[in-house]
Amino acid sequence: MKLQAVFLDRDGTIGGSDQVEYPGEMVLYPYTLNAIKVLKDSGIAVYSFTNQPGIANGVVQDKDFEAELTTFGFDGNYICPHKHDKGCKCRKPSAGMLIQASVEKNLDLRRCAVIGDRWTDLMAANEVGAIKIIVKTGAGEAAISKYIKNEYHGSWATVTPDYIAEDLSAAVNWLLNLRGEI
Repeated sequence: MKLQAVFLDRDGTIGGSDQVEYPGEMVLYPYTLNAIKVLKDSGIAVYSFTNQPGIANGVVQDKDFEAELTTFGFDGNYICPHKHDKGCKCRKPSAGMLIQASVEKNLDLRRCAVIGDRWTDLMAANEVGAIKIIVKTGAGEAAISKYIKNEYHGSWATVTPDYIAEDLSAAVNWLLNLRGEI
């Protein structure tokens, strides 16, 4: 089975830190652009998917995120602009952005992967049967520590990453090595 697409979280996964950084503020990790290029050169679509409540707060506009993410080389961007207390279906840990992409891009999400630094990324991937990869960058170390210490509860405790990667570059290498087995 061929891997169709990879969904990348923004803050803490492709650059920045464990905090939200607005467009123009975030510094990409040195390997990010190459990782995106390697995936695309391998025939795998690459999409961003990110929660950005600053849009709802009026701090920044969605078009600013769209413009920035497009310059990074993404094939498409899925952005939840809602605050966490609004109960929308797109905000991670819900899989709404992934489901939207599957409809728009005709994707079988079981043939896709999600790479992120938070458990919410893995929860969304788990909901649709995608490959789940957590990176140690950004908030990843803290999320992995909670996982190892069994500090997640309820449905959060039922999620197991398919791979724990040092960073995005290592995650992409693992995916490309796994590709023949997917």
